[in-house]
Amino acid sequence: MLEFAGFLPILLLVGLAAIQLGLVGYSANQAGSAARAAARTAGQGDDGTAAGYAAMDGGLTAEITTSDNGDTTTATVKVHVPTLLPFVDSDWSVTRKATMPNDDTEQGG
Repeated sequence: MLEFAGFLPILLLVGLAAIQLGLVGYSANQAGSAARAAARTAGQGDDGTAAGYAAMDGGLTAEITTSDNGDTTTATVKVHVPTLLPFVDSDWSVTRKATMPNDDTEQGG
């Protein structure tokens, strides 16, 4: 019983670290989805920022920017990773970029 009581804090710490790693992966996945949605929508001439936020989980904090590069539109999404461990730096973020071709509306017939 005493050995288990001594090992329990280490076991809990390892479990929380595994969950934190999962949160990093989830945030990266959400950032990629938001970047693709924002770039696709902005390339069609609509508001890519709103589409990027709509494609993400509402519980995550993100910064979305789009830039028109002539034939393509690039969206950059920076998602702040939530932290579980109280002694870990809480300023983690993941950034994803996506580039999509712009719709050619001038040649539509």
